Parts: sequence; C-alpha cells; structure tokens
Amino acid sequence: MPPENKARGQSPLTPRIFFLRWAINSLGVLAATQIVPGIDCPTFPGLLTAALLLGLLNAFLRPVLLVLSLPLLIVSLGLFLWIINASLLYLVGSLVKSFHVAGFPSALGGAAVISLVSLIGGSIFGLNRRPTLTFRASSTTHPRKPQQQGPGGPVIDV
Repeated sequence: MPPENKARGQSPLTPRIFFLRWAINSLGVLAATQIVPGIDCPTFPGLLTAALLLGLLNAFLRPVLLVLSLPLLIVSLGLFLWIINASLLYLVGSLVKSFHVAGFPSALGGAAVISLVSLIGGSIFGLNRRPTLTFRASSTTHPRKPQQQGPGGPVIDV
C-alpha cells in the first residue's frame, strides 16, 4: 500500500475489492428488483450489466453532480443526494435494455434499497472505512521550566 493511501486510511482498488463492490452493488440491484414495484430485470446478465453501469456512473458522473449541486446538498442537509442516486438509477434504466425503471418514484425507492444494501454489505466486508483523525505527540521537546516556590507551595507555570 502506498504511504499516502495508508496515511489517509484508504485501501487501493484491487481486483478483489472491485469485484466485491460489484457483487454488493449487484445484490442491491437484485434486492431493488424484488422489493420496489416498477423496477424489473428479467435476465441475470442484464442485472450484472446494470450494476456495473451504475457503479461506473457512481464513480465518474456522481462526483461531478455532487459538485454542481453542492448548494442544494447543503440546504437539504444531504437529502438531495438521494435524488442524485435515483437519477443515476433512472439513467441506468434507460441505457440498459433489459433493466426497466418505470418512473422516478420507483427510482427513488430503488436508490434507497441499493444504498441500504451497499451500506450493510460494505460494512460487513470492511469497505466503508473512512479516514479518521488521529493525534500524535510532537517530535520536538520543550525544556521544562523549574517549579517556582510561592507562599502556599509550588507554582506550576504553564
């Protein structure tokens, strides 16, 4: 692991992690097709294609959308992120022929299910780790001042 990734608490994207994320995303899309009315995928290859395309859109298009919609994200306290996820799912439904999303309300439900499954699956496999703030002692030493004696005992000067 490169030192800059280790310092930020991130792991590099290995083929194992890529396929694990794809499998979790595919499981989320499968759960959405079973739970949410209006999301339908009759073929397994179509499901895998939809999950792969959704992952690619989340990797490349979603950051651009996040930057462009930053004021809305701040005002809505992050709830607009759900709209972005639903929009990407709806876009996948229009691009993959064997994956159907009936309308935007179905995309909203599907985005919620996929996000929940991805959150749980990522937590189980340790993929949701974020960098944490850590403190370390300074390497420079400061000379201590001798304690002064006052009328009531030693005085600690800080």
